[in-house]
Amino acid sequence: MKKIWALAKKELRIYFNSPIAYIFLVAFLGLSSWIFFRTFFLAGQAQMRGFFEILPWIFLLLIPSLTMRIWSEEFRSGTIETLFTSSISIPAAVAGKILASFLFLIICLLLTFPLAISVGTLGNLDWGAVAAGYFGAFFLGASFIALGFFISAATKNQIVAFILSAFSCFLFLIIGSQFVIFSLPNFLGNFCRFISLGTHFDSMLRGVFDTRDLIFYFSFISLFLFLNIEILQIKKK
Repeated sequence: MKKIWALAKKELRIYFNSPIAYIFLVAFLGLSSWIFFRTFFLAGQAQMRGFFEILPWIFLLLIPSLTMRIWSEEFRSGTIETLFTSSISIPAAVAGKILASFLFLIICLLLTFPLAISVGTLGNLDWGAVAAGYFGAFFLGASFIALGFFISAATKNQIVAFILSAFSCFLFLIIGSQFVIFSLPNFLGNFCRFISLGTHFDSMLRGVFDTRDLIFYFSFISLFLFLNIEILQIKKK
């Protein structure tokens, strides 16, 4: 556990010792705040649902740009060989890197909390719905990160990793949408809704803490981290 935490701290330092973290934070906060307040005063209600509804689309653009270098850069620069021959195991390395990314995601979301405070001063804000929205946003973002990690491990090219990650995240986000499944047989439509990240996110936005949504997110994240480890194990041989 000490090695995992040490690697996580190292990865966080790498984020903040380069322009990547600051560009990401400025873009994330700027885009989310601007889009939200464009329509907030037109709605005439003190609520944050509009903010959380735009987060998946912002994540689609920004999270792949964050994860594309995680493993691709290691392969391109040759530093992956140092990792393969070091005392830290591949599962521990994946755990350390993913922990750093999850912590960075939490920092991003915490920095948006002043928006909720501002809205709360303007009316009777439902803080339970806000909490549900933040939980949903974290699990959705964490799922995108896990998927991006897997794709970054599968390719040495960062641009390819970005494009594939963005497309894959988009696919898992919209696959359960009504406009996708309206012409599908019931059993196939139900399956698409079940594997859709967007469906489970929408459920949490309604303020419903369903254990099935949490189990799905944990399973999705675990699956792609397992595949990430397996790809690295194969490339190590």
